Amino acid sequence: MDMIPQQIGKWFLAIGIALAALGVMLMILGRVGQFRIPGDLVFTGKNWRVYIPLGTCLLASAVLTLLLWIINLFRR
Repeated sequence: MDMIPQQIGKWFLAIGIALAALGVMLMILGRVGQFRIPGDLVFTGKNWRVYIPLGTCLLASAVLTLLLWIINLFRR
């Protein structure tokens, strides 16, 4: 694949916009308290807490798989 600088610049711009949108979404969801979804495990003790984001990891994996599948579909 022969990428010219304009194409690389467009990819960097798209990635930057996506990261900015993700950052805004994370800030908003953090204030609302929407980061604990069913499947996330929390173990607490007197002076400690262990948080295992199992449900969040599965959801992120599914979303990223779908996103990469769609990108691959349009690249053909």
